[in-house]
Amino acid sequence: MNHESIREFALSLPLVTEHLPFDEYTLAFKVHGKMFVTLSLNAQPPRMNVKNDPEVNSALRERYDWIIPGYHSNKKHWNTVIADNYADWTLIQELIKTSYELVWQKLPKNVREGSV
Repeated sequence: MNHESIREFALSLPLVTEHLPFDEYTLAFKVHGKMFVTLSLNAQPPRMNVKNDPEVNSALRERYDWIIPGYHSNKKHWNTVIADNYADWTLIQELIKTSYELVWQKLPKNVREGSV
């Protein structure tokens, strides 16, 4: 997997936009202005931060050596995923979707229902 496959998957989710809010190397994916994934464009292999439940984050870190506490993030709520060849693409997609859904659920009800 590569940066472009991660980017394409994140952008396939509803109402997602991409931005470079920090520098020219850190791509942020947002839903309705709220960030749910950051992707380091200059990291090889690709690295991204995704949000999840704190207990799930701990379990993922224990199980997979390619999932570590979130770099430059709240380590309780964010993990860094190192998307090397040995990483599980299906799990990475699930982690991106989960991060998206967690952020989506925190949006105001009128935004989620499309009345804004």
